Amino acid sequence: MPIKVVAFDADDTLWVNENYFREAEGEFVKLMATYASEEDTMKILFEIEMQNLGIYGFGIKGFMLAMAEAAGRISNGKVTAAEIDKILSLGKAMLNKPVELLDNVEDILKKVQQRYKVILATKGDLLDQQRKLEKSGLEKYFHHIEVMSDKKVKDYKKLIKHLDIQPEQFLMVGNSLKSDILPVVELGGQAIYVPYEITWLHEQAAPEEQHNGKYVEVAKLHDVLNHL
Repeated sequence: MPIKVVAFDADDTLWVNENYFREAEGEFVKLMATYASEEDTMKILFEIEMQNLGIYGFGIKGFMLAMAEAAGRISNGKVTAAEIDKILSLGKAMLNKPVELLDNVEDILKKVQQRYKVILATKGDLLDQQRKLEKSGLEKYFHHIEVMSDKKVKDYKKLIKHLDIQPEQFLMVGNSLKSDILPVVELGGQAIYVPYEITWLHEQAAPEEQHNGKYVEVAKLHDVLNHL
């Protein structure tokens, strides 16, 4: 079936995101240096993030809460009010970061929009994603905007049903194999993988999943145009 809808992921596909998390993690490690090593701090922080995903979901606010909880565990309850305040400041600074677009995004969306229905399919905190979309100036290119709590097969099924198309008519473009590519392929949809320079550990797919031949991989977002 011909493609009817082209969906784009947002974070690290259209604009910079993971870099800001890495910067904040670096500051958090420094803040916890009197209590634990970098390795132990990062291990505990990641464990808490994973434990809390089902409660807080994805996004900066959940990350802030995870850092605060991790600080308590790492310090054995000795973390100070000043250190908690610093953690909150790190999160607020992330929320106020500018939106830095990637790889001639606006020109790419404009060209894809001429031939297909274009939507945004991203996950994370609704308010934060709405803020970034507004700052980006890209909203006008999307027929539909879907901020998903997660990106699993069932979530894409729901989206495709809402779009009133068949999976074969849906193409997903994104930087995460685990969230953007493999679930869509499993459904019978099409996908283009655009790797980003940094991938969060939670978003890394197992080696045997990375080369299943059922999706296209390109070096940069502009190369997507060559496959449409």
